[in-house]
Amino acid sequence: MNLHPYLIALIVILGIGVASWLLSVVKKDVSFVDSLWSLFFLVAACVFAIGVDSLSVRGALVLTLVAVWALRLSIYITARNWGEPEDYRYQTIRANNEPGFAFKSLYIVFGLQGALAWLIALPLLPAITSSNALGPLDIAAALLWLTGFVFEAGGDYQLAAFKAREDSKGRVLNTGLWRYTRHPNYFGDFCIWWSFYLFAVASGGWWSIASPLLMSILLLKVSGVAMLENTITERRPQYADYIRNTNAFFPGPSRKGSTEKEARS
Repeated sequence: MNLHPYLIALIVILGIGVASWLLSVVKKDVSFVDSLWSLFFLVAACVFAIGVDSLSVRGALVLTLVAVWALRLSIYITARNWGEPEDYRYQTIRANNEPGFAFKSLYIVFGLQGALAWLIALPLLPAITSSNALGPLDIAAALLWLTGFVFEAGGDYQLAAFKAREDSKGRVLNTGLWRYTRHPNYFGDFCIWWSFYLFAVASGGWWSIASPLLMSILLLKVSGVAMLENTITERRPQYADYIRNTNAFFPGPSRKGSTEKEARS
């Protein structure tokens, strides 16, 4: 496997990260790195696609799926955060790294997220550049991607609709996809990255398994479920009941027959 495009992707991603960091210094707000996160993967996928003489059917399919996922997520996060102050997570990071956060954010925020995205993008390299014929594993990968997209995009849509309601403040959303898992969006992301790994395996890239494993750890233990649930019970008292009645990550039936209480995850 030619890793040259993979190294080029790192250079491009880090270049975008530096440019974005300069903008954040002017804005005094690093929150928009969340909008960049999925776009880093699209950049890597485009670099890989440009590096091949002729894009295979699988390569075109994977590039399209990455683009749909990345653009949808970036647009959603941008719209959600538009006009809002710096996210509380980054305010905490800023406070813990003063003085000098303006410079430190170059590697604490932008450099770190760019490097993580580059590492996680590894399965996209064999999946996009391989010329192997499509097979049953590609069908399974596409179905897993579709499942993940429904959970991620559907969960985000349901949450946005719930938060737009006047009576949602302080309550918890436990209907729709949120009845079966406290984090349908994170579960969806999990499925999507394991689907990209299946595309890679179908291309001979079984060795890229570190990517979905790293993404799974981030979603479950670092920046996903663990971080969100660390403080949410204090902000939303009903969340304790929600935890008792609803699976944390993998979907399953509610342990409570009724959905009389509503609140958000």
